[in-house]
Amino acid sequence: MISFKNSNNEVPFKVFKEKYDQSSSLNQRSIEAISISSFSKDSKEVNSRFVNLKFVDNKEFIFFTNYNSPKSKEFKSHGQISALIYWNSINVQIRIKAMIKKTSMDFNKEYFKERSSDKNALAISSNQSSLVDSFEEVKDNFNKVLLTSNLWECPKNWGGFSFVPYYFEFWEGNESRLNKRDVYQIKDKIWEHTIIQP
Repeated sequence: MISFKNSNNEVPFKVFKEKYDQSSSLNQRSIEAISISSFSKDSKEVNSRFVNLKFVDNKEFIFFTNYNSPKSKEFKSHGQISALIYWNSINVQIRIKAMIKKTSMDFNKEYFKERSSDKNALAISSNQSSLVDSFEEVKDNFNKVLLTSNLWECPKNWGGFSFVPYYFEFWEGNESRLNKRDVYQIKDKIWEHTIIQP
């Protein structure tokens, strides 16, 4: 689930919440799953992965990860991302373009205290995306941390990222491919609404 705080009354944020509520009412699985695409300046490649969107706070969309991960390094070197959500229960795809930045350490620490011990043990034990000899090594590291560490002390290399959209596209699938596509994008600090062809 996604936690909504300090609701924003600007149209695309209201539409996003309406679509979320519709999908949630139909028991959408993995409703918090969002694909984030970033650009690697080193390899000149675009990379995508799913993360769990935890909060929408006013204009900020927030998820959490390891700050030493490849995606975190890409966010630092190229602060523009694209994001994609698909809720099949209502056949809606939402495309987002945004700028991204880290959340504060105080915010990270408070949220870390609210998480389960298993999740925190994994956050502490994993050097995300680093090579290992086997999955057994991953499990051994996890179990060691689970038994020996302070599981509510937030590591410095873990925390949130916040992105603020400047572009939304709401795609609604229909029969005969007569799909509806509403676009909202910031122009001169005002949300401009257009409709584009399927």
